[in-house]
Amino acid sequence: MKRSSGRGRAPVMATVLVVAALAVGCRPVTITKAGGSDGRGVQYAPTTPAPPPLGRQTPPTARAGHLAPARPHHTVRAAPPAARPVLAFGSHGTRVRELQARLTQLGLFHRAPTGRYATVTATAVRAFQKQQGLPRTGTVAPATWSALRARTRRPSHGELHPPTTRPVGTPDPRCLRGRVICISKRSNTLAWVVDGRVVSAMDVRFGSQYTPTREGTFAITFKSRRHVSTLYHTAMPYAMFFSGGQAVHYSADFAARGYTGASHGCVNVRDRAKVAALFDAVKKGTKVVVHH
Repeated sequence: MKRSSGRGRAPVMATVLVVAALAVGCRPVTITKAGGSDGRGVQYAPTTPAPPPLGRQTPPTARAGHLAPARPHHTVRAAPPAARPVLAFGSHGTRVRELQARLTQLGLFHRAPTGRYATVTATAVRAFQKQQGLPRTGTVAPATWSALRARTRRPSHGELHPPTTRPVGTPDPRCLRGRVICISKRSNTLAWVVDGRVVSAMDVRFGSQYTPTREGTFAITFKSRRHVSTLYHTAMPYAMFFSGGQAVHYSADFAARGYTGASHGCVNVRDRAKVAALFDAVKKGTKVVVHH
């Protein structure tokens, strides 16, 4: 009887090892010195081949006189990314400021541009989308942005960075001649108007319903740069009195709390630099117009 040389068993044993490995599920072995890398930070042991890279697959080369079977070429392609809005709730920056200025041109955004996309901006966007027959998402996708640009002009610097949080509006006719402090209760703004031209503007607030700010045409009676109220003992810097104890002056409370508070009849200004410049520009006798 002839003994088997054992040469025919090697392929069988190799096949068994491969099947066993597949049944268990081999994982890459992380090493520190020997072995190779798959280019993504995972190291493989020298005996474990790294997986082929994604992309175009090439057929194996012929070896030892045997021709490898032909395999079709194919490319693994990633799915296209989902369409995302250009601007949405929470966005901020110059593009949002431009959006708000363009909506203002159409009468849909009634505040000064802030550069922050929040509830008021989303409401204005929905109104525009309704006008144009677009889905009322409240977000600005490419179709909405293109439609808005086609129906508006490029905003000027003054439109993008207005001096007040609300539009100043058209000055009262009484403010168009001479040098006038023109105060609007409708827009909560004060405009320093010289010969019909608005030189500067600033946000203001007025008295409460119990101590309302009087309306009409007045004149500056006296000025006090570091005035302190003798009635309420509060600071009234850059006070310009125009009707009894009512004056235009800087208010630290207005600067801190905004329109949640009110004055005792005075016209409060929250921009200290602007009211200081106005204080230096006006004189006793300068006209003051308070209108609605």
